[in-house]
Amino acid sequence: MAKKKVSKKPQIKICAAAWTLTNYPSADKQWSMDRKVKAVKDAGFVGFSAGAQPEIAEACAKHGMQLVGGVDVATVDEAGPKLEAFKAAGAKHINIQLCDHDTEIRKAVPVARAVMQAGKELKLMPAIEWHRDTCTETPEKGLALAEQYEKRYKEKLRTNFDHSHPAIIKQLRPNTFWERIAEYRLDLLQMSEMIHFRTFTGSHCQTPVTNGRGKLDGDFVSWRDNFLKHALYNWVKAQRGAKELWAVVELGPLGSGYALECFPDVWKDAIVARGEIEKAFKGALRKASK
Repeated sequence: MAKKKVSKKPQIKICAAAWTLTNYPSADKQWSMDRKVKAVKDAGFVGFSAGAQPEIAEACAKHGMQLVGGVDVATVDEAGPKLEAFKAAGAKHINIQLCDHDTEIRKAVPVARAVMQAGKELKLMPAIEWHRDTCTETPEKGLALAEQYEKRYKEKLRTNFDHSHPAIIKQLRPNTFWERIAEYRLDLLQMSEMIHFRTFTGSHCQTPVTNGRGKLDGDFVSWRDNFLKHALYNWVKAQRGAKELWAVVELGPLGSGYALECFPDVWKDAIVARGEIEKAFKGALRKASK
């Protein structure tokens, strides 16, 4: 039997977030976890970003979906047990929200190290997310954590960027989205294997993907053209041989503080975003090959 060909091109693995489907389609008639995971697969996603609960692991295994984990880690002692739970659930990549907004960077560095060491021992790929209400809540804190980690342990810190957070903190303008964001350790972005994509402006951490009537929202188009395409191209051109980027469409539901009452259906928007991200990635591959 002939061996199956393995792609030598970088690949993107687009994931849906369980968070997006919170109380969907309504709090009174919320879908079961099994139905949510099936809907995610039917929509063309290849991964499901969620916790390590047994019902999630069972649904992902049943429908052939890759679980991508997400968890808070506040102390050195929490790192091992929390990652072990994801190992048992079948995850490989785990998003880590590290410590709290008021944790001193010097105290957060050994916690980040415990996470990375536990990941190495368990053969997992944890990544520290840039996110508000954690020790990376501002670009300055995120950069300081990465710099102090690298100085202390002589290796770069695996990072998961959600650029919507620094974008609104710095109140970036669309024409400077990529120019300004590329200042935040492009080398860490290019070596990353996980990223969160959420539409943003310089004042809003989440904006609609569509207008609810079948057309792309203008702010989404601006985000796509001024940020997404640049981010994917710069990631692709840095790769040597095959490498995967696990990209989570990180759209918050109603009631989360992200989606507003005036937004169209957030889950349907996530499906549209998946297709647009996939097209942008193919465009990045073509551009990088020239």
